[in-house]
Parts: sequence; structure tokens; C-alpha cells
Amino acid sequence: MQQWKSLLSEANVGAVLWNEPLAKYTTWKIGGPADVLIVPETKEQLSELVTLLHAHQIPWILLGRGSNMLIADKGIRGAVIKLGKGFEHCSFDGCTASAGGSMSFVKLSVLAGKQGLTGLEFAGGIPGSVGGAVYMNAGAHGSDVSRIFKSADIVLETGELVTYAAEDMAFDYRHSILHERKGIVTGAVFALEYGDREQISAVMASYKDRRRRTQPLQSATAGSVFRNPPGDHAARLIEAAGLKGLRIGGAEISVQHANFIENTGQATAEDVLALMEHIKATVADKNGIQLVREVYVMGER
Repeated sequence: MQQWKSLLSEANVGAVLWNEPLAKYTTWKIGGPADVLIVPETKEQLSELVTLLHAHQIPWILLGRGSNMLIADKGIRGAVIKLGKGFEHCSFDGCTASAGGSMSFVKLSVLAGKQGLTGLEFAGGIPGSVGGAVYMNAGAHGSDVSRIFKSADIVLETGELVTYAAEDMAFDYRHSILHERKGIVTGAVFALEYGDREQISAVMASYKDRRRRTQPLQSATAGSVFRNPPGDHAARLIEAAGLKGLRIGGAEISVQHANFIENTGQATAEDVLALMEHIKATVADKNGIQLVREVYVMGER
């Protein structure tokens, strides 16, 4: 650890925070400390950081906007990278939208609609970052990132800066090449189309109203916990198994949407993990369907 401190203190890599609690950075409000949290503000700082970590075999993970992620109670050993405000930007050129990796995907969709651009309406309820959305091919309402993706700038785990086009990304359901080829999306470009502002606004308003009616938006959650199995919905299977409202410790299956787990105030990561395992076992026993977790679990248990 002392060697890490010397390396990082001498490098131009952005803010460096030691033994930093991570719960405040996640939408679940759960998670122990990182050995070190590093917040680069430029591509150059990020590339230098990743190159340094790679050269000294220091393990690292990326923390986006903290959605779709469960951090273990003992935290993260190694480095956690969080892109800073320097990556939180967007611009529009005709039908093309460009955005930094830490830009809110929701905010990008709203701004695109105000430009009279259609194609990003589905993103209005996806709480993560642009980089996270590209990483997992985020989607909703019958669309996903792959349908509008043009290219992305990426820092690979060696520190090399590359640009990937759509054909390089191996997009699939909640999947991209970055699941196999570790890297960090610093920015992405999306191909949209001109549309009617009022119609775009109406569609987004209808999606927002539906989320308000069906999802526990005021609670600390990480969004959908399990992937929808082919031809069915995880929420329907969980509700049919009689699990709505079940609580373990401070974690509770939402009575509003069965595929959400709420932190009722004092939930630990172990509470959430125990509840997820109970859901999987119960649904498998009752329906013979193996639910696949959509939430990423990271850290030391």
C-alpha cells in the first residue's frame, strides 16, 4: 500500500482519496471503503493512471454513477476509478450526439429531445452514465444502445487509447466486448434522427409516468436486479412466487416492482445478496427458470 501511495502521489492522475467509503457513490447507498479512489479529469490523466496500474499489477475497477452495482461490505481491495467532471459533457452536430463517459444517460436523452432528435427516448429512465450504458448495452422500451451507437473512445487496461466502431463492440443483450476486453469508455457518439419535439416529449413523459407508477423511484435501489428471461419478465416470476415485500435485514423486495430490491435504511450488501439468492432459488424451484443477475457485485466479502 505504501508503494501505491508513492506512485500515485507522484503521478498526474487527478484526485486521489485513500480508504474512501463507497456507499455514498452508489444508488443503493451500500458499500465499504476502497483502498484508493482516483478521479481523473482528462483522457491523458486516465491513460497515465491505467498505464501505471497495469505496469505495477495493481487491480482496479471502474465506478460510474453507482447504479446497477452492489459494493461488498468490506469494500474494494485495489484501486477504484471514477471519471471526473471533465468527462461530463455533450454536444450535438446535426443528427449526431457526442457525450463524455461520465455524462448522465438520462440527461443526454432529455437534451437530445430538446434538440428535436429522436432515438434516445428509451434512455430517459436509465440512471447510469453514458460509459456504463455502452458497457452493458443498456436498454428499455424495446430499444438499446446498439441501435443508435456509432463509436466510442476507450482507454484499454494497458492505457492505450482506441476508438471502437459499432462492429467492434459485439453488442448483445446487456453485453458488449468490454465484458471480455477490459477498458473504460471516455466518450461515445450516437447516430440519432430528426423528429418532432412535441412527440418526443410526449413519449418521454409517458415513459416517466409509467416509471413513477410502477417503480420505487423514491427508494434507494439499483434498478432491475435480474435480467428478463426469454419470453418472460423477472418481475412477474418473482411476484408469482409470492416474494413481494419479503425482507432480509434492511433489504426488501419492492412491493411496487418485484424486480427491485430496496435499501430500507440500514441494508448491508450481505442482506441484498441473501435476498437475491433466495429469489433465484425460489423461482427456480417453482418455475424451473434460472434467473440471471443484472446487477454487478464487486468487492471483498
